[in-house]
Amino acid sequence: MPRRTYKTEDYDPRPLAEFLEALLAERNESYREASLRSGLDHQALRRYTHEAQRPSRTSIMAMADHFGVNPNELMVLAGYKPMAIFEQAEVNPETMPSDLRPLIEDFQRIADPMLRRKLVEAMRLLLAGYLKNR
Repeated sequence: MPRRTYKTEDYDPRPLAEFLEALLAERNESYREASLRSGLDHQALRRYTHEAQRPSRTSIMAMADHFGVNPNELMVLAGYKPMAIFEQAEVNPETMPSDLRPLIEDFQRIADPMLRRKLVEAMRLLLAGYLKNR
């Protein structure tokens, strides 16, 4: 299958490249390691971060699985429409315990998805330790 090229005005590679670079740094992985662990060829992430190549949706799903992120985060950064199958269900405020609402609202105000994910994971670790000791 021939590789599809994109004009600069069709695809801005910077948001995706910056996000992938942050994920690589967070995990202390090389481009090669992350590419291969994602099931892609060994140069894939380097092409997406340094050569401005737009990844396919399949490659995005493979990377999302490897990095443990919602594929729609990467889809949007790569200029694709989010896929409904990956949309997260909205929490119904009517059924949410009132003491959780402020916490959820605080998390929603964090614009940086990397920071938000780190904070959520930290909270989950704290809760796991608490629940384990009960």
